[in-house]
Amino acid sequence: MKSNPHHEILSRDIGSSLEIGLHISGISIAINLLLAVSKIATGIIGNSYALIADGIESTTDIVSSLIVWSGFKISAKPPDANHPYGHGKAESIAGVLVSLFLLGAGLLIATQSIREIFTPQHLPAWYTLLVLGVVIAIKESLYRFVYNVGNSIRSSSLKSDAWHHRSDALTSAAAFIGISIALVGGKGYESADDWAALLACCVIFYNAFRMFRSTVNEVMDGAVPTDVEKAVRGIASKVKGVVDVEKCRIRKSGLGLLMDIHVTVDGNISVREGHSMAHKVKDHLLHSKLAIQDVVVHIEPHGM
Repeated sequence: MKSNPHHEILSRDIGSSLEIGLHISGISIAINLLLAVSKIATGIIGNSYALIADGIESTTDIVSSLIVWSGFKISAKPPDANHPYGHGKAESIAGVLVSLFLLGAGLLIATQSIREIFTPQHLPAWYTLLVLGVVIAIKESLYRFVYNVGNSIRSSSLKSDAWHHRSDALTSAAAFIGISIALVGGKGYESADDWAALLACCVIFYNAFRMFRSTVNEVMDGAVPTDVEKAVRGIASKVKGVVDVEKCRIRKSGLGLLMDIHVTVDGNISVREGHSMAHKVKDHLLHSKLAIQDVVVHIEPHGM
């Protein structure tokens, strides 16, 4: 039987997930720095402005990875007097910023591509294709790796950062196609890579907007997936004495969940018994496989 992805997402310990996120962000920063330097140097030597622009775009990936890393560091801070619900929203805010950086990078590439289309250029060196081929393979592999990790720990900022890697792979692929056309076509085809990059920007814009909408929804305490709510209701319903789960409001905060739940019980039990039952419901939820950070349980008398 195929496992439920949301249950896998929320079954990790939040502390270990934060450590994973920090580790992956550090790897992204190192790889992006290496690729940016390699592309800019090769572009200068090989007379490929498309490759230089691609290298400059890679530097924005470094910034985005630093934002994600900072978001995880802040999210790891425990609750305090000024932030009684913790600092988890920093991770979602980082996701919003990274999405905006992705939009900005796409706009920068599109603007530069249009400018270069109308600027006389020289044909690039053939070996720039070798560099681009390696870059495409690395960035697409990095996208798949980072996105899968982000999905497994339910990190919107890490998934947004993954799309930065794919945008880099797309612009590199566009440059590869364009340079190939330019080299084969010869004089008159120098701007082919710029037209290809302009087309790739459409894909970048689409995914940047999609990730932006998702992360903003988290910042605004949007509803979690229905299967997560169903799992929460199921756990609470199994507690002895609980008649029904009346209300269940859940919001994502960082890599964990905060929730308010109303359960109905026998109206004839004492206040002390009702209080004890509320604690049982809370304990069952906190000790479940779901990454729940805190629960507020409200007791309602059944039949009223």
